[in-house]
Formats: sequence, C-alpha cells, structure tokens
Amino acid sequence: MLTTDYVPGAPNWLDLGAPDTDAAVAFYQGLLGWSFESAGPEAGGYGFFTRDRKTVAALGPLTEQNARSAWTPYFHTPDADATAASVEMAGGAVVVAPIDVFHEGRMAHFADPGGARFAVWQPGKTAGLELVNDAGSLCWTELHSPDPVVALAFYHAVFGWDAEDVSFPGGTYTVLSTSGAGKDGAFGGVAKLQEGHSTPAQWLPYIQVTDCDGVVTKGQGLGGSVLMPAFSAEGVGRMAWLTDVAGAPFGVLTSEGRDGGG
Repeated sequence: MLTTDYVPGAPNWLDLGAPDTDAAVAFYQGLLGWSFESAGPEAGGYGFFTRDRKTVAALGPLTEQNARSAWTPYFHTPDADATAASVEMAGGAVVVAPIDVFHEGRMAHFADPGGARFAVWQPGKTAGLELVNDAGSLCWTELHSPDPVVALAFYHAVFGWDAEDVSFPGGTYTVLSTSGAGKDGAFGGVAKLQEGHSTPAQWLPYIQVTDCDGVVTKGQGLGGSVLMPAFSAEGVGRMAWLTDVAGAPFGVLTSEGRDGGG
C-alpha cells in the first residue's frame, strides 16, 4: 500500500499539467474538495493541491508545445542522475534531464519504451506528498502499456520493481511492488492497452474517494467526462475512470470497507 514513508521506487509525487490552471483548480476543488496554494511567483505558475493542509498533488501550466493535459506520477529515487542513465540503458527516453528544484529536491521526466510518461523525485527539503491513501489523495497508480512484458522488464531494470500476477474473475492483473517489499510494498499495477483504445500509453493515478458513483456524477456536472463507468471489483472496491475539463484522465476508487458521501 502507499505510504509517506518513501522508499526507492515508490510513488512520492503527483502533478498535473493543464492548459488552464484556473479551470483545473475549480474542477478539482468542486470534485474532491482540494484547496490550491501557489508556490510563488518564481515557480512559473506551479502550486500545490492540499487536503486538510496536507499536499496531495501539484499543478502547473503545460510547457511543451502541443502537449496534452495529463497527470504524471513521480517515483522516489536516491539519485536522479543515475536513474536517468538507467532509463536510457533500458530503452526509455529522457524527456527532461535531471534538474534541481530550488532546495526542495531534484527531478527528471522520462518516457518508457511504450511511450508512457513518468518522472522521478530525489528528495531534498521536500520528501514527497504529505497525504496518500486517505479520502481525497493518491491511492494507486496503473500503467496502461501496449506491451506489458517489455514495460515490466524496463521498470525492473530502472527501479527493481517486483511484479506478481493476481487472478480475478475473467483474467489476471499484474501488481507492482517496491523491491523485496512483498504485498506491503504494492503501489500499482499494469494493464495492457487495448487496440483502438482512445488514450495513449499512460500512467493513470487513482484517487481514493468515499463515494465513487457520487464523484462520477459530480465530475460530469463540473464538465468532466467518463472514460470507464463505475464498476465493482471483488476484494478491491468500486472504481471508475474520468477525465477533467481539459481531458486529463484519472481514476477514482472507493476501497472495500469505505463508504460515505464525498
């Protein structure tokens, strides 16, 4: 499970690139009750989504020409430069070379062999997100890949992730965990991107919510769309895929044992 006791390879940050940051703030405030705090004029419009005054995600304007709005997960690394070298050796691409973010940490952005974007965060003053797993925060990350076998080999080479196939009615699902941590280190999964799917290879973040169906309805009312209607998975909970007002995909999940109104 996700935790803020970050270890190498674990998700430790999440941010959204949006063409209209004000519209994104309004959408996620209305949907998830998040507040937004600017990182200051020197940060180029970047800022933090918070819940109960704890950072749950971040937001910034799109900086690449013709870039699509998307969420990017970051994974903990003790050495961003070494990870960048590993990415290239394993067949991935460096999109943004390692760079210091003031005194907060060091970051880099990459693409895996299937084209899915991800990033790393080497902690400085900022270790990572301050809240995960609770309602309104990141609880799972899922890679949608055109070739899961190639993807798994790539990420194992870069992060040392372990992978385990778990059976469910109708098929299997590959669960990812940090190296040697077993089920306690599970943080995400891999699903094959189906031919003809409308979205590219990507990492999809899931946000924990207390009422999946209610959030889906609210998201549509706020100008978002439904990519995958809500459904229940035994032993997991009830989940759905949505897009925000700029088309950025994300998932919502009400884990088994959680219920409520928001």
